[in-house]
Amino acid sequence: MNQSIRIGHGYDVHAFCQGEHIVLCGVKIPHNKGFKAHSDGDVSLHALTDAILGACALGDIGRHFPDTDDAYKGIDSRVLLARVMELIAAKGYRINNADITIVAERPKLAEYIDAMCEVVASDLGVQTDQVNVKATTSEKLGFTGRVEGIAAHAVVTVVAA
Repeated sequence: MNQSIRIGHGYDVHAFCQGEHIVLCGVKIPHNKGFKAHSDGDVSLHALTDAILGACALGDIGRHFPDTDDAYKGIDSRVLLARVMELIAAKGYRINNADITIVAERPKLAEYIDAMCEVVASDLGVQTDQVNVKATTSEKLGFTGRVEGIAAHAVVTVVAA
């Protein structure tokens, strides 16, 4: 039964490795490291994708796009998100809003936030005022505080289409 409002939460983390940039919310950001990942490692879109799947009771990103499948090696996370958007549309849902929190000591992300919101809104088929992206640090605590990687949380609401 298609209930009118559903909420989903997603979380993801990726360690750093050698590289020259990272990708967050579909935006390429210069950095002295990259992400160690099977795909492009976009932790923010992975968290968002999991949140959407969770809200619609469709499992998680690993179920749909396993890291054991070479078809997804190096794949752009926006492609995965587009496939999930097709799945939820087929189930009778659309995105109402999305809120993403990126946890990173470095790089500093403030100058990229607007671009991230624009990309995510476009990919979700919503207006930019239905998407919020924010960045915070972990006050030098834990793996993000030691600059070993980045984490992201996402919360979405979906509504009947």
